[in-house]
Amino acid sequence: MSVKVAVIYYSATGNVHELAQAVAEGAEKAGAEVRLRRVPELAPDTAIDANPAWRAHVDATGEIGIATLEDLEWADAYALGSPTRFGNVAAQLKQFIDTTGGLWQQGVMADKPATAFTSAHNVHGGNESTLLALYNSFHHWGSVIVSPGFTDASVYAAGGNPYGTAHPGTNGAPQENVLQAARYQGARLTRIAKRLKGLATD
Repeated sequence: MSVKVAVIYYSATGNVHELAQAVAEGAEKAGAEVRLRRVPELAPDTAIDANPAWRAHVDATGEIGIATLEDLEWADAYALGSPTRFGNVAAQLKQFIDTTGGLWQQGVMADKPATAFTSAHNVHGGNESTLLALYNSFHHWGSVIVSPGFTDASVYAAGGNPYGTAHPGTNGAPQENVLQAARYQGARLTRIAKRLKGLATD
């Protein structure tokens, strides 16, 4: 019997998408059944077309399933990812979170472990505040926040962010050190989910 992890994210030009894939890989390797889902794009085509990297990413990831509330009901654990927008959660992911009121009233997300990851343009471009903003939603959901902390060498190698994996976009695409930290974060989330469900063997 495995645990089920929903990795739900928004990505404009691909950095958060790569982190999401790495989180999903880590969760799967730790024994989870994973759903990788993106939230709907809200920006108009005129804005997307003005940025070739944005348009290329939108076109390249069309086959990835769109997140639904059913994914939250299905999952035993959550990993949410968003780029930073003025130190906060991108509107696309926030809009999805804002539709969870009915599930919140039913206690669907309560007592389930949750974690978050992000990417800002600069190292100090709002990564930590975006992660903390996502954790504010988890507090309201009644979820159990599972940050990576300083519990593995991969966290240090990726810049030492105990709140969650964060990638500065000025460095280009996420490199292996950052992806390894994201895989660790997904694996840690899975291990905690197993413990909460009484399935842990470690």
